[in-house]
Amino acid sequence: MKRIAILGSTGSIGTQTLEVIKQNPERFELYAITGNNNVDLLVKQAREFLPEVVCVANESLYQQVKDALNDLPIKVFSGKESIAEMVQMQPIDIVVTAMVGYAGLLPTIRAIEAGKTIALANKETLVVAGELICDLAQKYNAPILPVDSEHSAIFQCLAGECNSKIEKILLTASGGPFRTFSFDALKSVTAKQALKHPNWEMGAKITIDSASMMNKGFEVIEAKWLFGLNAEQIEVLVHPQSIVHSMVQFADGAIKAQLGAPDMKLPIQYALTYPERIEADFPRVDFTKTTQLTFEKPDLQKFRNLQFAFDAMKKGGNLPCILNAANEVVVKAFLEERISFLQMSELIEFAMRKVEFIAQPTYEDYVETDKKTRIFVSELF
Repeated sequence: MKRIAILGSTGSIGTQTLEVIKQNPERFELYAITGNNNVDLLVKQAREFLPEVVCVANESLYQQVKDALNDLPIKVFSGKESIAEMVQMQPIDIVVTAMVGYAGLLPTIRAIEAGKTIALANKETLVVAGELICDLAQKYNAPILPVDSEHSAIFQCLAGECNSKIEKILLTASGGPFRTFSFDALKSVTAKQALKHPNWEMGAKITIDSASMMNKGFEVIEAKWLFGLNAEQIEVLVHPQSIVHSMVQFADGAIKAQLGAPDMKLPIQYALTYPERIEADFPRVDFTKTTQLTFEKPDLQKFRNLQFAFDAMKKGGNLPCILNAANEVVVKAFLEERISFLQMSELIEFAMRKVEFIAQPTYEDYVETDKKTRIFVSELF
């Protein structure tokens, strides 16, 4: 029986993780959940799964959650520091980091320091501070298991290949809702259009990132740290059908691919049960109906964010942190219809040129860089 803590249980990954837990009650026990603003769902989850601990990041909502769960023997906490402390609790075996954005960094660090197994869905953690996270994971012997479908695919392809040299990995991307749009057409697209992803159901922030291909850029940086790669070993391919989740090409030219229906519960379950692969009723691919698998190069003129990610990865230092912070600010502004789709890339590029670069940042430098970048970009519109 593995005891699970879910950081961000009310989001897309969090709710699907709960489904996996519910389907395997003999294997998993939910020990703790966290949320931010979606109090109604957080309370509903707590009443159904009866975890030991519930933590709401938004401190102003603490009393509301506390009152709603007052008849149950559940400990209720609030605030970001409480989340960072909660992940260190002794009974927890696996921490699923499904929080969105930079907020996932500190609790992930604390969980690693406590030697927990990390099921990593918060890609921004490795984007912002990949070197620091990998050093800590090695120091505290804390396994990091990927939950993103692409990185899970690579992880699965590498099973049994510990002595095989990787020539390159091929990260697949759906291309998002604007794959076939011209550059001129992108000038007038709306947030409502961007939120209509053709294949995946995700939260608003990650869906916008997918539309701009920043999500794939983040995955490129994440792959560097997860698998010890350099930029020349990472290739992105647009694969609209989202059946091939990613591939690994080895030194002899052989390629292994992991295929499956576009359903996040499969990589979530694999991370929770690794090294086992257990039965599940997830959707299956019917190749008599899926008769075409196509691949194409991404258009870096239209989707500049992907190029920015490669640039940030190559230069290193705190530049990926600047990239992430700027992106979080502009995505929020785009969702609020304060800037256009293409302006997001323009503002990110400007921030990457203007915010102070630090070649060898400490954790404190990351915190300060994130703060300065958010202020800088917010003052541009």
